[in-house]
Amino acid sequence: MNLSTLFRLGENLNLDRKTLIILRWIALLGQLAAINLVYFSLKLEFPILIAYAIILLGVSTNLVLQFRIKSIQLKDFYASLFLTFDLIQLSLLLYLTGGISNPFCILMIIPTIVSSTFLSMGSTIVLGVLTVSFLFLLTIFHHPLPGIHDESITFPKLYLIGYFIAIVIGLIFLSYFGIRFSGESKRRSDAVNKLQQAIAKEYELESLGGQAAAAAHSLGTPLATISVVATELKKELGNNKEFSKDIDLLVSQTKRCGEILKKISKKQIKEDEFFSKTNLEDLLDEILVSFRETSSKEIVLVSKDNKNSFKLQRTPELIYGLRNFIGNAVKFSKSRVEIILISDEQTIQIKINDDGPGFPEDIIEMIGEPYIQSKSNQVSSNSGTGLGTFLGKTLLERQSANLNFTKDTKLKGASVIVEWNIKNLISNS
Repeated sequence: MNLSTLFRLGENLNLDRKTLIILRWIALLGQLAAINLVYFSLKLEFPILIAYAIILLGVSTNLVLQFRIKSIQLKDFYASLFLTFDLIQLSLLLYLTGGISNPFCILMIIPTIVSSTFLSMGSTIVLGVLTVSFLFLLTIFHHPLPGIHDESITFPKLYLIGYFIAIVIGLIFLSYFGIRFSGESKRRSDAVNKLQQAIAKEYELESLGGQAAAAAHSLGTPLATISVVATELKKELGNNKEFSKDIDLLVSQTKRCGEILKKISKKQIKEDEFFSKTNLEDLLDEILVSFRETSSKEIVLVSKDNKNSFKLQRTPELIYGLRNFIGNAVKFSKSRVEIILISDEQTIQIKINDDGPGFPEDIIEMIGEPYIQSKSNQVSSNSGTGLGTFLGKTLLERQSANLNFTKDTKLKGASVIVEWNIKNLISNS
């Protein structure tokens, strides 16, 4: 693994400056309150002036961060520098107040946890190594714990080692959780953004027909006016050859524009039917036409068990979702794809079966998640990142569909089963 991969240099990783400022003010005020409580209220001795100086240094860095740095987002490198400083500052305070035996030692893991959630894995590893190193040093080197060592009471070494190991285990566990949670959140956020872009594109394409019809309607009147004026001018000019050819050209081009607008209007009527109420069998037929034109594979629609031809509204979500899974079946099949439509009075089911290699065992439990990839040699040449499947599944589920991914017993390939309660499908369409 190279450094660019480890530190994810190609990604725009950053930490919100305002968030970091607030977190640091909370930490500094907490440190100040703790040392004052211990020194003045509990009357326990420790080098308080040095502790004040350490906290004052932290306050000065936070003032610089708040008033001198103007960027809203701190890049990965600069954010990790501030977190490293916070780690060093806390280590110095703990060194003055008992080291690893100080109960506040658990706070040492916070900078690494923040990094694991917002920053790169490389920065998290560096902060984690520094944290473990400082914890180890604080286990060996530290001033006496106020109020305990003053009375010749010391903690057993075995206890301190156990405390050190417990904090390190907690650090590793929470850092791993932060890295996984942050990574999954970023991947899902990216996938949802792509989903929104795909739907916006589908709606944009749907609206083009209406825009064309509006243009045809709006341009019809001025074109008719131009045609009438041109015809009248031709009558007025009579046999004037100097202008008659230009007038004839103007009239012919006006008629041509009129014919083009008529075609656009007629096309819009057809598109209105396409996007209006339809039944699933006709919808599937229309979707399959495009695949049959571009593929030599046998693509069959079986609808003999379709007992309920109800009407539903065509939506981009429904069309895009079905096209996605049918397209995957065509892509991975060897020679045949079967689309089986089954319905009764209550439910409707679409089975998309193919004779390809089927769903790989290593990802079948994760199908529908974005950015997954199988290691199977049978599908690796055609497989993508799983983003298309995520988009299709999410869109169909928004239409109240239930999806199941399994193996087809007849064709021996993959089978995607999409099922609706008819009432839910009609209400959402």
